[in-house]
This record gives sequence, structure tokens and C-alpha cells, in this order.
Amino acid sequence: MMTTGFADLVGDKAIVADCAVASKIDLLATLSAMAGAAIGLPASLVLERVQQRETLGATGFGQGAAIPHARIEGLAHVMAVVARLQAPIAYGSFDGQPIDLAVLLLSPEGAGADHLKALARISRSLRDPATLAAMRGAGNIAELRAAIGALVHSGKCAA
Repeated sequence: MMTTGFADLVGDKAIVADCAVASKIDLLATLSAMAGAAIGLPASLVLERVQQRETLGATGFGQGAAIPHARIEGLAHVMAVVARLQAPIAYGSFDGQPIDLAVLLLSPEGAGADHLKALARISRSLRDPATLAAMRGAGNIAELRAAIGALVHSGKCAA
């Protein structure tokens, strides 16, 4: 089945529409905690892997979005966590703009092509002006779910 977005990568409790973080490290820690809870791994391990990837180059995608990502040994499948921030934060994006949308992508260590395909799907979605506008304009969690095409459950996050 062909999918147009990345909703199939976003599981239960893996989306937040009102994420209150003050910095990039706060954001990465929050996303790592959400992902760790979803996959049953320590948040510290997830954060360590994400930070290791960030040392290779910031994952700020441009247009106010970021796609931090990492591969983790023992992970069963590719998965994503989505966050819309309460206020934009500095992220080190290539365009120099702060971000207000982030999608954390985690893949099994040996995912290879699956990791790259998932990254491409997410980046295509975040390059689409209509998708970005829908994500930013969502008035509530249900509208944000619709913007990414996912049926997921969440609430608020805080650093």
C-alpha cells in the first residue's frame, strides 16, 4: 500500500500539539522520553543516540522544521514522534530559522533502506507548504493528527 505521508510511522502517544520547550536539548530530551516510553527503551539511550547523530550535523530541515533521527540497536521497527512547539526555538537549521515543528525518526540499527525511505517520506511531507500550514494551523490535537494523517493519542509535553 502506498502512503502519502508518514502517519504509519507515528504510534500511540507519539504526537504532541503543544510542546513547551526552551531549547534544542530540551526538545531532544522530550522527544527521546516520548520515544523511549513508546518502544520500551531508556530515554537516556535514545537521547544519547540522537545527540550522537546531531554531532555529524544539525538536523534542522529548514522552513521551521527539524527531523532529528538515529538508529538504535534492538529497535523492532521504524517509528516517529511528532511535536509542534508552543514557541519557536533556535535549532541550528541550515537556513538559520528557528523551528516550531519536529519529527524524531528512530530506526533499527540495520534498517538501511527502510531508514532512508522513512526519512525521505517525512522530508517530502515537511517540504509541502500545505502540510506545514495544516500542522501549524491545527487548533487542537485532532487537527494536528489530521494534518499528518495519523490517528494517534497525546496531550501536552513540558521540558
